[in-house]
Amino acid sequence: MPLDVLDNEDAQPARILLVDDDKRLLDSLNALLTAYGYQIDTADTGAAALDRLQRERYDVMLLDLHMPGMSGHEVMRQVIQRRIDITIVVVSGESSLADISYALRNGAYDYIKKPYVPEELIATINNAVRKRRLENYSRLMQSRLDRSENLHRFIVNNSPDLIYILDEEGNFSFVNRQVQTLLGYEPEELLGRHISTIIAPEDRERIRRILSLPAPLEGRRRAVNIAFNSRHPNQERRHFEVSMWPIADTEELYTVGKRYRTYGMARDITERVQAEAMISFQTYHDLLTQLPNRALFQDRLTMAINQAANGGQRPAVMFIDLARFKVVNDSLGHSVGDRLLQAVSERLAGCIGSGDTLSRFGGDEFNVLLADSRGLHHVQRVADNILANLRRPFYIDGHELHVDASIGVAIYPEGGETSEALIKNAGIAMYHAKTSGRSGLQIFEPEMNQTTNQRLLLEQELRRGLEQDQFEIYYQPQLDSMTEQLVGLEALIRWKHPTLGQVSPAVFIPVAEHSRLILELDRRTLRRACREIAALHRQGWQRLLLSVNLSPLLVRSENFVEDVLNTLQEEGFPPDCLELEITENLLLSDHPDVVKKLQRLNDAGVRLAIDDFGTGYSSLSYLQKFPISTLKIDRSFIHSIANSNEACIVNAIVAMAHGLKLRVVAEGVERAAQLDYLRAVRCPVVQGFLFAPPRPLAELTARYGPQMVWPAKLDA
Repeated sequence: MPLDVLDNEDAQPARILLVDDDKRLLDSLNALLTAYGYQIDTADTGAAALDRLQRERYDVMLLDLHMPGMSGHEVMRQVIQRRIDITIVVVSGESSLADISYALRNGAYDYIKKPYVPEELIATINNAVRKRRLENYSRLMQSRLDRSENLHRFIVNNSPDLIYILDEEGNFSFVNRQVQTLLGYEPEELLGRHISTIIAPEDRERIRRILSLPAPLEGRRRAVNIAFNSRHPNQERRHFEVSMWPIADTEELYTVGKRYRTYGMARDITERVQAEAMISFQTYHDLLTQLPNRALFQDRLTMAINQAANGGQRPAVMFIDLARFKVVNDSLGHSVGDRLLQAVSERLAGCIGSGDTLSRFGGDEFNVLLADSRGLHHVQRVADNILANLRRPFYIDGHELHVDASIGVAIYPEGGETSEALIKNAGIAMYHAKTSGRSGLQIFEPEMNQTTNQRLLLEQELRRGLEQDQFEIYYQPQLDSMTEQLVGLEALIRWKHPTLGQVSPAVFIPVAEHSRLILELDRRTLRRACREIAALHRQGWQRLLLSVNLSPLLVRSENFVEDVLNTLQEEGFPPDCLELEITENLLLSDHPDVVKKLQRLNDAGVRLAIDDFGTGYSSLSYLQKFPISTLKIDRSFIHSIANSNEACIVNAIVAMAHGLKLRVVAEGVERAAQLDYLRAVRCPVVQGFLFAPPRPLAELTARYGPQMVWPAKLDA
């Protein structure tokens, strides 16, 4: 029979999905399980099963491993990736032990071999359903136990509970046969033995103390939860709720100071204790890494602060934020991402002392409580050890993965006198470490609070600026290096705040990136620039190229390609006159979606440029992998072009661009000598203050006048 739960809300028959390409087997299983009261649906392919799982909820799925098309293993992988909540029982015929082991390791609850034994199958299904309902069962257990106590109090031999009578010394004078089922003892062998001989050592003193107490008033029940030793294999002990009543003398009287026989009933609550332990663990731990969560971390931090106030210790909080984890998660999937987090947690645990606490608050953020920081030198050593260990490659599913981290530290009491303050300030320090470079350590200083508050205020002003359209676009011309003829314009966002005046992009762009307001800012910049330059095209500035910088966040965003193409169509802007500037680091992130998105834009005619080329962690293979049309030499190389090393780099970039038939633009040209050098090495396009700083469009058009711009000028 299916699992029968007393409460009405659980009385619904379990829903089971049968997945097998053998129609006869499906019909057989359907008939058998329907006869046992289960509600059955079937699917003859893995794809059909996934379709049903997306639309409906099931308790259990019986899954064949070997099916044509999508195998059972692939169905299991998809179930994990899509986070479908279901218990899987594998049913398969000719499967190797490795096959079965792989299925069990990857989420299968149990395995049944074809041809199946009906009784075995039904037992397995019952157990699978019971597993799913364990948590609800544990919550209802106490009320069921109370009802059961009234129903079964004086039932002895047929009772599911262990019922016994003890003499005045605490020895068994009677015990029912349930003791054999529950604990593996024969009733006869316990007669005359003290009850403490079958009780777990840590509970023996408690039971002796209870038995030595005078009889409670009017023979009231005493109750205690204790563990009994078990003789069953692989089961050392079981937990029981023990109820005891004193047995009155022949005159139904309880004489003060007299010891009495005891009537007892022991109810097996092992499943409840285990469920409560599991729920308690889940309340205070991160389920993925098994590390303490925020609640437990904060509790331990509060204890450390209280001890520090009395003992002179200096607890410290380390806030660790992983770099590049999101790239791994997005490109290789959550399963690999989860295993990477588990591997990271293991390495971090090896970097701290036994008295310290490692915690995961969520995502890719970890926190460490150093119970006693012992000064900055110790903190620095721990942080250096963490960074060194995280920088070693991780090997997961054949992938060599690399992560880095930014670490913020707040030390008691300077960095905060409460747990909330220490955690918050460690996070602020981490943000400063993150914004100052790719990774590293930052100790919290009070001045950082002011910086953080200023950043929050600026973020509020940014939101208001977007609402009130306070932003405008300036353009910087790009010129043919030989003729100084205008060939393109780079659109640059500027913010004219009503009270602050012109706010530097170096100030507001990082805040926009951090708050993700850059997404809306970049979308507006692209649309407005396309509208304005399209108007110039109609006025005679034919084929004038428009360059627009885009944030990596926007490129990775959903519907990015569609948004760009819709903007071009709605503004009447030719795709081959648009050049989108992206960073080297975006290309090096190895995000598969980025390749597809950029290729789609290139197929539509949009040109792609690498901005600040030469400053990133370069891997020149991406020049072949991505549809790049332009390299923009970073201004730092142009500024120091008189230096032989910098000149060599510029020469190499220009020569490489010519060889790859790429357009090359030199940014930051400010002196005539720089222009002469760039002409000498045949750099075709230049841009910089030597010609014009970024200006409103009207000023530039007045200066240059309508010009015919030929497509040849856009190429290397």
